[in-house]
This record gives sequence, C-alpha cells and structure tokens, in this order.
Amino acid sequence: MKACILASGSKGNVTYVETKNHKILIDMGKNKKYITDSLKSIGVDPKEIDIILISHTHNDHISALDTFIKSIKATVCMPKEMFASLESLQNYEHIKIYDDEINFSDLKIYAIKSSHDAVASRNFIIEEDGVSLVQITDTGYIKSKYFNLLKNRDIYFIESNHDVEMLTHGPYPDWLKRRILSDEGHLSNEATGFYLSKLIGDKTKKVYLMHLSEENNRPDVALKTVKKTLKEYEISFDNIECAKQNEISEVMYL
Repeated sequence: MKACILASGSKGNVTYVETKNHKILIDMGKNKKYITDSLKSIGVDPKEIDIILISHTHNDHISALDTFIKSIKATVCMPKEMFASLESLQNYEHIKIYDDEINFSDLKIYAIKSSHDAVASRNFIIEEDGVSLVQITDTGYIKSKYFNLLKNRDIYFIESNHDVEMLTHGPYPDWLKRRILSDEGHLSNEATGFYLSKLIGDKTKKVYLMHLSEENNRPDVALKTVKKTLKEYEISFDNIECAKQNEISEVMYL
C-alpha cells in the first residue's frame, strides 16, 4: 500500500491511496486540473482511479466529483442517505452503497460514522495484507466505541483543525465559532493529541495532521500542541507532520 495527501485544508481535500489492485481517492475537494496534475506528478494516471470514497458532501470535499467522473468509470462509494442528497449522481452507473463496511473481493474498507453537520458523514480505515491507513477529518469528536477498531494502525491522517485560543479570539462570527467548537464541528489540536494518545501503537509509523484552518491554526502551533498532549499522556511518538493546502505530501509506502 502507498498513500499521498494531495491537498488538505478549508479550501479543498484530496487523498490518494494505492493498494495491490486499486487506486483510490478519498474526497475530491479541489478542481479537476489540480487533482489530475497532482496524480500525474506522483506517476498515477487519473484514468486508473477505480474507487472514490466521499467523507461528506461539503464543497471542500466534493467540488470536483461531478467533472472527474465524466471521464472515468470509478466506483463512487457512499451511504444511501448521502447518495440520495446528491442529485447529480442519480444517473451515474457506478455507485456502491454501504453502511459500515465497503467490501471488495481483495480489500476491506471500514467506514466509521463521524460527527459533522453533513448527511451521513464518514471516516475511513483502509486495510490490506496486515497494513492499514486511517483517515479522520471533519468531526467534532471520535466515538469511543471505535477506539479498538482504530487503535494501532500504521498511518493516521487526522484532522487538527484549530487552536482553541486562536479561534476564540479570532475574527470569525460567534455562530461560526460555536459551530466549529461543537460536537458536529472540527477537532482542535488538543483533542487530536488526546485521541492520538488513545490510538497510536507499536505498529504506528506516521501521523499527518490534516485540515488545518488558515485563520485559526498554524503548523507550528498544531505540532507543538499535539506533541505536548501526547507527552502529557506518556506517549512517545515524534513522526508527525502537517499536511498542506496546495502542496502534496511525500508518497508513503507501507
């Protein structure tokens, strides 16, 4: 398995994951040209994408979906409630409806329910041959019932959206601050550190912090806070980086 974050932030989110037999995109929140050019830059033919996972229907996660699937025949996977909310997909032939698991003959994907103000939002665990990748973004909290399923995975791509003090004293209107801080909003740096302290195990090789707010966070603040929180919970783990909005990450091999 290999993986690469193509874009992550409030202006668009796309992740690429490749397994033995599948080339997968998680979300399509940038324009088609950006996604196409980014895939080509890591040696991937966009026409070979065969699975698309959508976490939720906010524009920064689906803006290129309609245009991208016009030129390929990828299987778009989503819960029935999410599918029903997207009128543009009603006549698309390659839809796979799921609830908690997405099963292909050679691949298992867990789709865990997130807590966000969007229809049937999900996060994902992709597992193949004993290695696995977790992507968790756009959720106000992580349900404890999923901890055992999420624990001790190889790579975590996890939201670290905001610094609470920066958000509280920043320019956003009060209603938007309340939304972000709510149980259906986004994870703060402190919350991300706490959840990682419950999830990181001896198999874990890498953590990327995702969906950093441009207005209410900074990479140095996010890294410092997450590492400090891990230390407070006596977790020794330092291989943590921040994903960027308009710059692809390294290609990670598992």
